[in-house]
Amino acid sequence: MGDLTVVKLGGSLLEDKKLRKRALDAIAARVSAGESLVVVHGGGKRIDSFLADLKIPKRTHQGLRVTDGKTLDVVVAVLAGLVNKELVSELRAEGISAAGFSGVDGDTLWAEFHPRLGNVDLGYVGAVVESNPALVKAVLAIGLLPVVASVAVGRDGTLLNVNADAAAAALATALGAKRLVFLTDVEGLLDEEGHLVPEATVERARELLGSTAVTGGMKPKLRACVDAVTGGVSQVLIAGPDRHDSALSSGKGGTLLAA
Repeated sequence: MGDLTVVKLGGSLLEDKKLRKRALDAIAARVSAGESLVVVHGGGKRIDSFLADLKIPKRTHQGLRVTDGKTLDVVVAVLAGLVNKELVSELRAEGISAAGFSGVDGDTLWAEFHPRLGNVDLGYVGAVVESNPALVKAVLAIGLLPVVASVAVGRDGTLLNVNADAAAAALATALGAKRLVFLTDVEGLLDEEGHLVPEATVERARELLGSTAVTGGMKPKLRACVDAVTGGVSQVLIAGPDRHDSALSSGKGGTLLAA
């Protein structure tokens, strides 16, 4: 599936109706033009909101959500339920027929428990180690757009919360995708001086990961970019709201990583 593009939706754009519509407009335009796309999404801001309503404390460590049993219930309900189905319905309003499911379905995302980070046990957080793309390929074959929520299955059928950036990279690699595009609410990767990095090699990305320039949620995103490129994806692009359309149509704008 060398002409396939995997698109990851995340950040606050999923909670901003205007930004979300701009991203979905760009996706719908490419699908309508006959291109093959797969969408992978997170939904961290919506999870935060539900946790606050339920008075469940939010904890993160190195850009990952510490996930106890109660938090896991919220993660699964919000990602595989509410956010996934909202995206499917909004794509339908754009004239695109989509099928929404999670990484649990068909072993699309298979994960092991994430190792401790320092002295922090992340709980029900998974590190994606394998992706079975059979279900995604079947959905594409019948002319539907797959929309995949970043929940994975682990040993003994355990549900695991996985980082959506890592999930998108694993699926793009398994599908043999040509491109992986992160549609985000930030313009791209910034260097040590706060300047946009328009293009980076894997080596430069690793240098930035080891510096103080990359913090918070950009750390797992950049790691996912490196994993995708080293896994055989030709181009990985991080693009902000003003460049969603150009990123999908021409591969320009934001930050480009290539082998």
